[in-house]
Amino acid sequence: MRVSKHKPIQALLLGGMLLAMIVSLLIRGGEGLRGGLMLLWLLPPAFLLLGRRQREKSFVSGVKNSSEGTIPDVHFSDVAANEEALESMRDLVSFIQSPEKYSRFGARIPRGVLLYGAPGTGKTLLARALAGEAGVPFFAVNGADFVEMYVGVGASRVRALFQKARKAGKAVIFFDEIDAVGKKRDNRSDEREQTLNALLSEMSGFRENDGIVVLAATNRADTLDEALLRAGRFDRQIEVPLPTLRERQKILEVHARKKPLAPEVSLTSLAAETALFSGAKLESLLNEAAICAAKRDAEEIARQDVDEALNRMLFGMERPNDGEQKAERELTAAHEAGHALLTALLLPESQIRRVSIIPTGKGAAGYSMAIPPEKLFHRRQELLHHMAVALAGREAEALYLGGYEQISNGASNDIEKAALLCQRMVCEWGMLPAGDEPYLFSQGQREAAQQQWLSMARQLAASLLRQQEAAWRRLTEALLEKEALDGEEVRQCRSHHAPDAGPWRRQDRL
Repeated sequence: MRVSKHKPIQALLLGGMLLAMIVSLLIRGGEGLRGGLMLLWLLPPAFLLLGRRQREKSFVSGVKNSSEGTIPDVHFSDVAANEEALESMRDLVSFIQSPEKYSRFGARIPRGVLLYGAPGTGKTLLARALAGEAGVPFFAVNGADFVEMYVGVGASRVRALFQKARKAGKAVIFFDEIDAVGKKRDNRSDEREQTLNALLSEMSGFRENDGIVVLAATNRADTLDEALLRAGRFDRQIEVPLPTLRERQKILEVHARKKPLAPEVSLTSLAAETALFSGAKLESLLNEAAICAAKRDAEEIARQDVDEALNRMLFGMERPNDGEQKAERELTAAHEAGHALLTALLLPESQIRRVSIIPTGKGAAGYSMAIPPEKLFHRRQELLHHMAVALAGREAEALYLGGYEQISNGASNDIEKAALLCQRMVCEWGMLPAGDEPYLFSQGQREAAQQQWLSMARQLAASLLRQQEAAWRRLTEALLEKEALDGEEVRQCRSHHAPDAGPWRRQDRL
């Protein structure tokens, strides 16, 4: 944000004048001394007032002289969001460009549109594309820009912003992170509440169909004040969820336009491997792959570059484990082999992509990566299997060590995941391990049900590992030999036709 170079000079001159007056009065003594002390008392508020006015002017000047207020060079063709969100945005384009078409039916343009969803799903890009598609100026600010310790500053900034938009005629105003100023109000009267009141007042002051649309984005729509969401304010709410499989492929195609991908890189396969990735994360994935290719001085982005980038994003950069003790390395292999084996047995729809015992930059001694299917609903038996897979690493350690006396703390994250899933099953979804009581209201009943579920999952994991001990041994030995296995290698170790790993002597490994 550019500020006039004369402003610091003005502040310095004012300070010098005040200081000269104080010195003059002090020299005169007596009554002059009292006057000087009075000026000393008034000096801090004067500088605070000057600073406040300077900040207000700087904010307005920043809006005026920055790139905001221009028409973005972004269109809906550059956005690979879900069709429902795009269709709602197309309606807004029609509202802005042809308001008279709706006026003759007595309809009005929605004053405010709230975009909500997980971080990185493309809410800001949708807002910019709306302005670019409609061909109107775009004013974008962050909600945190209006939060000040000085009462009234935020409100004045809101009024200045809307004044600029009205001068431009038709425009799109975008508030990112609107929850910074729009959270539910309490009994306190502070700067944030005054800023929110100013925003509500400005939105209520729109003329019918004047061609100005206010967009806001948040990751937590449930925290917003009800006054923001009523009719006439942000009365249209559009969810921008994580992309589906088809949408992820479209997003990857958009970001791969200017990147030399090798023929072996299938965006269809990559989209299937990146479940729960946001649009921003997909863009970052291809960018990291491009960096990996550039470091190799390659002419194209190969599959190995994509794999390396994906592993880094999920688990951090792999580091050599030369200094790792032999016993710890072998215990890690047994642990991860347990996860991989039970994933293959209990979750056959999940695609095992990689199992590794190479330490990573995020503190993991190893990991087992599987791609889950995209499903809206999960049955209780499937959820039980997920808990068993999470606890399989700890049970594999106990099987490897011959008991629970010497197990490590390496399963802490696994236990946390299983406990959280178990809590949701009981407290949110009303799933009980036994009986026909649909709901549990007491804390003791809920805790007892959760304990039952966890016990069932642990017993299932332990039983299957004992039944499939030969396959688990082969997986463990393969990990110790190769350090990392892909899905096909895991399948081969599970096969009865695979060669046996040889005698299994735990005592030799402790």
